[in-house]
Amino acid sequence: MQQHSISAKYESGMHFSTDVDTFSIDTDSQEEDKLPVGPGPKKLMLVSLAGCTGIDVVSILQKMKVPFNKFSIQVQATLGQNHPKTYTEVRVHYFIQVDATHHEKVHRAVQLSEEKYCGVMAMFRSFAKVELSIHFL
Repeated sequence: MQQHSISAKYESGMHFSTDVDTFSIDTDSQEEDKLPVGPGPKKLMLVSLAGCTGIDVVSILQKMKVPFNKFSIQVQATLGQNHPKTYTEVRVHYFIQVDATHHEKVHRAVQLSEEKYCGVMAMFRSFAKVELSIHFL
């Protein structure tokens, strides 16, 4: 069984520096009297979702030999009002420039990511309503 491990070190205020493999990620909160030195932890969850599904889609399209030019993902999420505040609705928008003859393959790649491969998507689905949309450029 694969295990993941990180190490988070308190810096000051609400700032933590976290070591992830050979990378360092700063997290912070939005305090009124100072500029944050990094994003908040909840927003990093959205980064993880976009990265997970994005890697899946690119990998699947490459295996399908589908050439594409531009590809980006926008994630929008709504926080609940009660503590602990968790995301209740998440919208994942895929923007891709690809020949129209490959639109169905793009739909299939997104579907495979959603239903089979993206573990982060599966985790989000356990606590939030997740909606996906594909926008062809």
